[in-house]
Amino acid sequence: MATTTRRRFALGAPLAAVPLAPTGAQTAAEWPSRPVRFILPYPPGGPTDIMGRVVAQALTRDLPQPVVVENRAGAAGAIGTEAVARAAPDGATFLVNASAHVIVPHLVRVPYDALADFAPVTNIATVPLMLVVTPGLPVRSVAELIAHAKANPGRLSFASSSNGGAPHLAGELFKLMAGVDMAHVPYRGSGQAVPDLIAGNVQVMFDSMPSSAGAVREGRLRALAVTTAGRQAAFPDLPTVAEAGVPGYEIATWYGIWAPARTPAEIVAKLHAAVAAGLRGPEARERMAALGAEPVADAPEGFARFVGAEFERWGRLVRDARIKAD
Repeated sequence: MATTTRRRFALGAPLAAVPLAPTGAQTAAEWPSRPVRFILPYPPGGPTDIMGRVVAQALTRDLPQPVVVENRAGAAGAIGTEAVARAAPDGATFLVNASAHVIVPHLVRVPYDALADFAPVTNIATVPLMLVVTPGLPVRSVAELIAHAKANPGRLSFASSSNGGAPHLAGELFKLMAGVDMAHVPYRGSGQAVPDLIAGNVQVMFDSMPSSAGAVREGRLRALAVTTAGRQAAFPDLPTVAEAGVPGYEIATWYGIWAPARTPAEIVAKLHAAVAAGLRGPEARERMAALGAEPVADAPEGFARFVGAEFERWGRLVRDARIKAD
């Protein structure tokens, strides 16, 4: 789906309801001369929220101004994302989003251009997904899940943190490659989906490791596999989906920071340098490792190339698998 044409967004609030960033210029040399705002387009508690807060806390210790996290959820992340696209390009407002940023526009109409309306700052980290199930489901392996799903076609449901995010596409790819039928149930963030999964209201989820790791360790969820090509140090006994019964299966998610387009390159560079320094700190690295996340903190130019390539890659998957928004 082309994204270069601006449209009103039927799934969220009207454009007039999206407030702009505070006015008042600040030069690159002065930045930050006032508090920095990170807009996270999902509710608190999910993986994007966790990642954004890890970075914000590291930056608040190092920058002369605080970094304030604002959760602006709704419409598969488009409400918060649009708020940043429309914000003044003055270094006061930034977007923290997952790979959904380059997936959602292939599934629904959005009121912004995911590439042209943003200045990429840096890739925070890459994160594996975990295939987790509610403990009441009588399966303890990927092979058993596939057998159970085939014996009960259409009766299992898989949750996701939103329409169009990597967890949604991970489930659709699993359905396609394993030859099973499961109903997709999108939520407004993992923070809302995981409690329903624990309660058994949905049975399966491909969740970001930061979101579900705690529940897995506490026994409130059962993990069957990780979605990456290799096993993960945080859960070394968990097989990959590929080795557990779906050869060739591989998918992961990542989290990045964007500024509004036309934000001065000097401000973008200063934020990147601050993020890179913050992620090298022992506390941030320890928190990332506990979540199974691999810090990246690449330069804006490299992140821009990566974002463009990911936009094309996810678009091909959406088209090839004929994935539709629910």
